[in-house]
Amino acid sequence: MASATTFFDFKTKDKRAQEYPLSQHKGKVILAVNTASKCGFTPQFGGLESLWKKLSEKYPDQFVIIGFPCNQFGGQDPGSNEQIQEFCQLNYGVTFPVLGKTDVNGDKAEPVFEWMKAEKPGMLGLKRIKWNFEKFLIGRDGKVIQRYASLSKPESLESDIIREIEKSKSG
Repeated sequence: MASATTFFDFKTKDKRAQEYPLSQHKGKVILAVNTASKCGFTPQFGGLESLWKKLSEKYPDQFVIIGFPCNQFGGQDPGSNEQIQEFCQLNYGVTFPVLGKTDVNGDKAEPVFEWMKAEKPGMLGLKRIKWNFEKFLIGRDGKVIQRYASLSKPESLESDIIREIEKSKSG
């Protein structure tokens, strides 16, 4: 998808392997996260869900978190899409969209991740995703605003997300 210029130009797969056009979230502020069920950072699902609920209440229909499960880091998300969904709901009460399992690096990397990495390279200009729970903040215009390392706790992103929602609310 070389012609893609925004996050919303991409389509990915949902938990049932059906097409999931990211354009359905056009006009919202997005937090895209590569997730895993068996990682030291997995408890971040709890923080992401709290952040999602809090901001959805305060700014209805203006923000969404999208989880992209990935098994590329230490095989830490080996389950089927169904098992991943069940895990997220049972253990963390996740209600934000968690899509189908995908690759974020390498030859089979999801095109939207290739695009986000190119838009906002990590430390030292490295594009590859280093580990689970790396996060990308996307503005309402579909452009990458910020990239956060796995160590960044979801609650620490709240002010950046609110700033982006507030900045573009009138637009």
